Amino acid sequence: MRLLSVLLAASPAALAFQFPFKVPFLQTDLTPEDVSGATPRIAIIGAGAGGSSAAFWISKAKGAAPYIGGRSITVYPYDDKSYEPLELGASIFEDSSLGVWDGEKLLFSSGGGWWDMFKLIWRYGLTSPRRTDSIVGDILKQFLTLYTPESPRWDNITYLASSLGWTEFLNSTTSDTSSPRSHSKYISEVIEAASRVNYGQNADAIHALEGAVSMATGGAAGVVGGNFQIFEKFVEASNATIFLNTAVTSITSKASSSQPWTVQSNQGSKNYKAVILAAPFHSTGISLSPALASQIPEQPYVNLHVTLLTTKSPSIDAAYLGLPPTEKLPSMILTTYDNARKGGKEPEFNSLSYHGKVSDDEWGVKIFSKEIISDEWLQTVFKGEVGWVYRKVWEAYPVLPPTKGFPPVKLDTGFYYVNAFEPFISTMETETIASRNVVELLLNEEFSSTLCAPQISEDRDRQLSLGEYYFPSRHPDGFVLGWDC
Repeated sequence: MRLLSVLLAASPAALAFQFPFKVPFLQTDLTPEDVSGATPRIAIIGAGAGGSSAAFWISKAKGAAPYIGGRSITVYPYDDKSYEPLELGASIFEDSSLGVWDGEKLLFSSGGGWWDMFKLIWRYGLTSPRRTDSIVGDILKQFLTLYTPESPRWDNITYLASSLGWTEFLNSTTSDTSSPRSHSKYISEVIEAASRVNYGQNADAIHALEGAVSMATGGAAGVVGGNFQIFEKFVEASNATIFLNTAVTSITSKASSSQPWTVQSNQGSKNYKAVILAAPFHSTGISLSPALASQIPEQPYVNLHVTLLTTKSPSIDAAYLGLPPTEKLPSMILTTYDNARKGGKEPEFNSLSYHGKVSDDEWGVKIFSKEIISDEWLQTVFKGEVGWVYRKVWEAYPVLPPTKGFPPVKLDTGFYYVNAFEPFISTMETETIASRNVVELLLNEEFSSTLCAPQISEDRDRQLSLGEYYFPSRHPDGFVLGWDC
């Protein structure tokens, strides 16, 4: 989800067609000053999941990255497009062959068969997996309400957490919340393996809500050719004018009711009606006034080393795992830190996964790790059969300890911060939800409207009944807030 300052901007030709959804009474709310010049413009800074989806929601955008998609990007082995591409950031693991490594031994391996299932039950029992599934299921049920007409709109994430019943999860680590109800071995081996591959953080450090999110990956899907295409399509559908490689240097306010915000970049300065910051502020290098900057606490991020490679070896060397050469190895190996807690060796990677063949005789492999993986290590582990190697270091995820506070979503009138959501839940999907909420706040406060219906206002003659928009017969099963209105 990481992206340095990017400016996405567009100004439609006519005021009435500024948004791709209806904005009731928009023109009657504008003063002569507002309509005397150009169309009110909205700057969206950031071209990852949050920024591109904000452009989609509001149908206009502005944006120092050379591409759209943030941390979702594909790489072609050998820089040759005849090969199957590999996802550099978040991706979906298709094979069910899975093992957990503690740095010294393979704790278990499962291919999904009945015997493997029996071994898992023998090791962890039935209570721990069922309890975890129940907790995750309850969280998912609440999460899905964010797609319904009854979804809360929020400018305070602490309020949102309380309304969803998640305050306890945010105030505790995954280990602390789960310990009384789940087997400690299941937490340290299975749940921690999930939190390490998804967030590069251990179960005794990450807050319990994000720990549960790590376990909520069933039924996940990916896009053939790369998940970055989702965000490119967001921007394409918004009809935005896009300025890539545009480094924003400062955002300042001025006395103007029509365009109170000035965005300075390496291409000059422009004035805007509102600004949506959809990038982690402290990583952007953008200068804000002390009154604004002081509202956003410093947010550390996990430095994740990603190593992509091709190999002619269909599996890693069994000797590395201390197994005989005839042993069938899992195609995906996750890790636990529990052995290191007890004084043992720490795993050299967070995860190692085969991602299918990229050519007739080579497999693609992805490794997540805390430190750089050396060429010598790769050649040893992959039996001297490494072809192409590509390395990338991401500020991949926010560090997510237990917390009781979050940055404000609204920094000032007409200035909104999408990434306030990241310390709460950090996924590509939730960034799009956070941006939708920000657009709802902007439309309500600047234009007395929302994506799906006018908000309630003191002027009852100007407002349609919310029941006319939210009555169940108007929204059949499958209605998705923002998409279906």
